[in-house]
Amino acid sequence: MSDAVQHPLPVPSHELLPQDIVAELDRYIVGQQKAKRAVAIAWRNRYRRSLVKGPLHDDIRPKNILMIGPTGVGKTEIARRLAQIANVPFLKVEATKFTEVGYVGRDVDSIIRDLVEAGLRIVRSRRLAEVDPQVQARVREKLLDLLFPKKHPLSGFERGSTKPHEMPMDRIEPDSLRDHLAKKLDAGQLEEQTVDIEVTDNVTPTVEVISHSGVEEMGFNLQGIQSMIGNLMPGRRSRHRVTIREARDQLMNEELARLADSEEAHREAVRLVEAHGIVFLDEIDKIAASYVSKSGPDVSREGVQRDLLPLVEGTTVMTKYGPVRTDHVLFIAAGAFTVTKPSDLIPELQGRFPVRVELDKLTAAEFERILTEPKNALTRQYAALLAADGVDLVFSPAAIERIASFAVMVNTMQENIGARRLHTVLERLLDEISFDAPRAAQGRYEVTPELVDRVLGPFLKDQDLARFIL
Repeated sequence: MSDAVQHPLPVPSHELLPQDIVAELDRYIVGQQKAKRAVAIAWRNRYRRSLVKGPLHDDIRPKNILMIGPTGVGKTEIARRLAQIANVPFLKVEATKFTEVGYVGRDVDSIIRDLVEAGLRIVRSRRLAEVDPQVQARVREKLLDLLFPKKHPLSGFERGSTKPHEMPMDRIEPDSLRDHLAKKLDAGQLEEQTVDIEVTDNVTPTVEVISHSGVEEMGFNLQGIQSMIGNLMPGRRSRHRVTIREARDQLMNEELARLADSEEAHREAVRLVEAHGIVFLDEIDKIAASYVSKSGPDVSREGVQRDLLPLVEGTTVMTKYGPVRTDHVLFIAAGAFTVTKPSDLIPELQGRFPVRVELDKLTAAEFERILTEPKNALTRQYAALLAADGVDLVFSPAAIERIASFAVMVNTMQENIGARRLHTVLERLLDEISFDAPRAAQGRYEVTPELVDRVLGPFLKDQDLARFIL
C-alpha cells in the first residue's frame, strides 16, 4: 500500500469506465472492493456531469464519501491512487491539525490554497511537457551563441577554451565551425568547457505580513505587489564563468520559468481545482463531539466541524491566484470510528457525506496477497533495493505465509495498524542481510520459513520486546 511510480493508462482518464478505475486500483491495493467501487462511481459522475448541458450542470454536486475502517487498510491509498489515475489536484490533510492546543496561523481555508498549489504543479508539468522540445532547441542555440557568437568574427569557444582545438581555426568557415561545435555539443563532448554567462541577481525585497489567520488573509495579491516592486528595482545582471553543463541548467530554468509561470497557468490551475480537485480529510472521527481526548484540554471539535462545513458544502476561498469555488471539489473523509460513530458528527456535516463505505479488516490471506500481488509489493521493493548491491533476494511461498501470519499475530497482541505492520516485520527480518549486503559476495539470498521463525520467533515469546520492536 505504499507509493509507486504512476502507471500510464491506455485511455484518457476522463474516458475511463468505473470498471477500468477499479482494475487500476487493484494493481496497487488488495481487497476493499466496496471502497474502490464508491470512488470509481464518484469519478465517473464527474465525467457525466461534464456532458450535462443547461442549468443542471452547476446544480449537480459531487457525492462526498465517508470511509470507515481501521488504520492501515487502504483508505488513504485508494484516494491517492484515484487522484494519480485521473491526474488531478489531490491534498491529504488530518482534521486533527485544527484542534491542536495553541494552533496559530493558517485556518481551514489553507486546505484550498494548498490544493491550488497542487493544481499549479500539474499545470506546469503539462505545459513543460508540451513545450519541452522547443525549450531544448532554444537552450541549444543559446549555448552555441556562448561558444561561438553569430555576430562576432572570432569564436568564444576559441577565446575561452582550456583545451587545444582539434581543427585549425583559420581553415574553417564560421558556419562550418558553428556546425562543428553543434555536433560536439550534441554528442556531449563539451560538457566541461567553460563559458561566461550572465545571470540575474534577485534583489526584490521580501514582503511579509503576519496575522492570526495567515499571510494570504491580509491580501491574496502580495505576489503581485512583490512583482511590482521588483520591476521598480530590477535585478542586477552579473557574469559568471561556468561549465556548459551548469550553463544549460541555468538557461533551462530561466526558459521554463518564463513559460510555466504565467497568468494563464494560474487561471488554468484554479479551473482545474474547481472542477476536479480532491481533498482527503483523514482522522475525521477525532473531531466528533463525543471524542474523549487523552492529552488534556483541546480546541472545540464541533467548532472545527463548523469551520470545515462551508468548504464541504461550497464556498469561495481567496487565494493569491484569485478566488476559488469549492462547490465541485470532491471531499473524501476517513476515520476509524472506534471511540465515536459517524452520527456523532454534526448533522450538517453528516449530510454532506452521503456515500458511506466500511472497509474490512485485513486477514492473513490478504497480507499474503499484499506481499506479492501489487505492482509495488514490499517484497519487490526490497528485492530491487538489494539488487543494487548484487544480491538476488527471493522469498519462498512458505516464507510469505509465515510473514503474513506473524504480522496478524502481532496486530492481535498489540494495536492493529493493518498492513503497516508488514513494514516493521520485514525490516526486522531483513536487518542482517540489509546490513551485510554491500560486503557480501554477490549471489542468491532466499528467505525461508526457518529464517522467519529464527528471527521473528523470539519476539512472539517476549510480548514486551515485541511491543517495542515490532
